[in-house]
This record gives sequence, structure tokens and C-alpha cells, in this order.
Amino acid sequence: MTRVLIVAATPAMRAGLRTLLDHPAIQIVGDAAALGGSSALLENADLLLLADDAALNGLRYLLHEEGSLSVLVLADDERPVSLLRELPLASWGIVASDANPAELQAAILAVGQGFVVLPPSLTGKIFNQRLNDTGVESPSEPLTAREQEVLELMGQGLPNKQIARALQISEHTVKFHISAIFAKLGAASRTDAVGRAARQGLIAL
Repeated sequence: MTRVLIVAATPAMRAGLRTLLDHPAIQIVGDAAALGGSSALLENADLLLLADDAALNGLRYLLHEEGSLSVLVLADDERPVSLLRELPLASWGIVASDANPAELQAAILAVGQGFVVLPPSLTGKIFNQRLNDTGVESPSEPLTAREQEVLELMGQGLPNKQIARALQISEHTVKFHISAIFAKLGAASRTDAVGRAARQGLIAL
């Protein structure tokens, strides 16, 4: 069960988000127009759902335990990323402001399980690429063991359904691993990700 605190400026927006998050694995523990200066609101929450990124600057002063909270922000561009990466969060994500209920619920559950979630439209541009000494682009962050497994199967041309079957995970989980791979490699598509990975020596084609 992922316990969620909703922060949105208007009652209508908070009510709307409550409706969208009607899911047996999601528990709404409260909502607020703003976080204020007290961490009391966060005590019963695993995940903070922000209707915009306005509260991120003040959030760092409310986090007393490293990695104890996850955050999901509704946004249509990459502006929240730099702040999210600086905060001592368990995990974080961005979901489009017009996400449908299934997309929002999936993002909540994935971030609640420790995944970094990004809309496909942003994965290719929000992480700056670093060049290693050979001039080959390196991942902005190292791939996890599971992401490496997914990447290798992508390199074999397997679709999501077959990757899920091979690794005994759900297709939703595969999609979130692929999203994280895209972000770390700065890739805009599966082909681009495989090509970058091959150039970096992460997989052999």
C-alpha cells in the first residue's frame, strides 16, 4: 500500500486528484493547499503528490530522514528535475499534467516502489550527457542490475511482453525500467538507447 499526501492549490484540484487515485493499492492520507513550515503533514505519507513544483524549494527543510519520502510532480517540462535530484528522496518522478487515471496510478505505484518515473517525451532531453576520456557518451547515472538485464533484452530485439516474461516481471515494470534507461542514456527511442549502449560497451550486438 502506497500512502499518498496530495498538495494542490485549489480544493477542486485536490478533489480531482483524489478521484483519479481511486486504486486498492493507493491510500490517500491527506491533502493540503501547501506544505507550510511543518513536517507534520509528511509523517504518515510514503509519497508526496505535487500538483506543481512550487513546493519543492521548501521541501528540503522538511525532510529530516534521508530517503524516507518519494515525490511525484505533475509537470509538462523538465524544470523540476534539478530540484528533485538534489533532494534526499527515496525516489521521484514526473508525470504529465493531463495524465489519465491509469497513467497517474501507475506512476504513483512505480515511484512508491523506488523507481524514477519520467514521461517518454522528456527522457531524451532532461539529463545532460557526460563524455568520458574516449569521447564516448557515458550514462548520467549507472544502470541498475535489472535495468542492465532489460537493456540486454532490448538489444536482442525483444518487445516489452517478452522481456516481462523472460524476467518474470509485469509489462508496467518493464516500461518503467525502459523509461529509466532512456533517461540515463539520454536516449529518445529504443533504437537510440541500444545504439548508445553498444557504443558505451554496455551491451554487445
